[in-house]
Amino acid sequence: MRRFAVKAVLTALTLNRAERKRRDWDRLILIASTAVTSGLAVLYVYGKASARW
Repeated sequence: MRRFAVKAVLTALTLNRAERKRRDWDRLILIASTAVTSGLAVLYVYGKASARW
């Protein structure tokens, strides 16, 4: 999971390079949706493990 997070951060940082004026919206949306999905999965597992849900 940590390796995935590092890759996501590095990919997000490469979006902001100076020579690239226009943002790659497809990649940005893919990163954001992956982060949201991963966060929801972590919350689900945490909820099941702590028996709060």
